Amino acid sequence: MINNQNIIEKLITKLCPNGVEFFDIDSLLTNKIVITLTPPKKLTKKHYKVTGEFPIIDQGQNFIVGYTDDDTAIMAKDLYVIFGDHTEAIKYIDFVFAQGADGIKILKANSNILNIKYFYYVLNNFYKKTGKYARHFSFLKKTKIPVPPLAIQEEIVKILNSFTELEAELEAELEAELEARKKQYEYYYNQTFIFCGGIDVKRIDKVSDIYDSMHQTPRYSDSGFPMIRVTDIKGGYVNTQNTLKVSRETFDLFTKKYKPQFNDIVISRVGSYGNFSLIGQGEEVCLGQNTAIIHPSINGKYLYYALHSKMVTQFVENNVGGGSQKTISLAKIKEIPIPIPSIEEQEKIVSILDKFDALVNDISIGLPAELKARRQQYEYYRNKLLTFKEYDNK
Repeated sequence: MINNQNIIEKLITKLCPNGVEFFDIDSLLTNKIVITLTPPKKLTKKHYKVTGEFPIIDQGQNFIVGYTDDDTAIMAKDLYVIFGDHTEAIKYIDFVFAQGADGIKILKANSNILNIKYFYYVLNNFYKKTGKYARHFSFLKKTKIPVPPLAIQEEIVKILNSFTELEAELEAELEAELEARKKQYEYYYNQTFIFCGGIDVKRIDKVSDIYDSMHQTPRYSDSGFPMIRVTDIKGGYVNTQNTLKVSRETFDLFTKKYKPQFNDIVISRVGSYGNFSLIGQGEEVCLGQNTAIIHPSINGKYLYYALHSKMVTQFVENNVGGGSQKTISLAKIKEIPIPIPSIEEQEKIVSILDKFDALVNDISIGLPAELKARRQQYEYYRNKLLTFKEYDNK
């Protein structure tokens, strides 16, 4: 990387010693250095196929979203940058494709002034995403980017291409290892809950208290106490920062029957039925519709892990009712079978599974952290390569 950067510095000294000109995208469009293209046809999602001759590109985060055999919809093979007007996704395309639905801008550059792959890299570096669902092309047009001489652009592209290829190889290795760890974790998890005789299996209502949520729609507030809805129950823990909020009056009403406590387990009863999440330390929350709370009289973390075992998963699948909107009743929740080993064995299982869970899932340690570090390293070097002294023509 150091040698490559020296090459860039020598080119800058030779070709633009007084700095690099910066242009906003709007001026590049005005001067036809960048142009927008319109496809012959836009395909709606009902036309997306699993297989086909031509890939479909839309504004979604997935690179290719489907395929088509419709040759009247294709953009010819060329070099393009795709910008998702709603999603802010930025994609580099160097093959024949068809546009899926609305909401994308197809951009092409004057190759005598702007290397299209350089344009892709520089947009990823300088465009600041809002993260909101809105029209963003107007924001993109205000983005200023450096446009050094072509020789410098091409050298930067060469460096970032090689870095990206290496990055992809390393990420593939790490993701394969992470997947292997996940399978190992899943295997160990299921083996943990296969007990060889002498272990009681009890209904969950014999080792915990079960409380249903109130069957009424609350009035939400801009701030206040988190209300856990079905959509908030995922990933093991409820992220109370993102839940809808209710006032103190509504909170008191919805916790009159029972106020959730630390290490209680909340369960979704409808839709994504059978999802379980723990209540975190010091959190004051109340339950939204179609949820229930489990207050354990045994080790709460052990019960949480037991609820994710194959025994419980199979029980839930066998006992859901309803039509298109699947539901598990409170009566069936109370019948969930739980193996009950000794307190010492429960603590041992929790200790081991906590370590596995942290290794596989915690972004701050283990393999996920290494993947994150690789991506941050790439972004750091990309930013370093694309940092120029701005030319002042005054």
